[in-house]
Amino acid sequence: MGTTYVTKQGETIDLACWRHYGRTRDVVEAVLAANADLSLLDVVLPIGTRIVMPDITLTRPVDNLISLWD
Repeated sequence: MGTTYVTKQGETIDLACWRHYGRTRDVVEAVLAANADLSLLDVVLPIGTRIVMPDITLTRPVDNLISLWD
């Protein structure tokens, strides 16, 4: 189903994906597929543009980060 995301000033599709999903890898293409009309807009989206953010499951494991100072 997905949720609706409303853009803020100066946002691009990549930035909207980062803010919604916390990543851009493997999600920008899915967002563009769910919102074909976004390709007609400028790189910087107009304020208030509604984007359907599809439900995306993580298909590959997340790499564990190693901290040297724990």
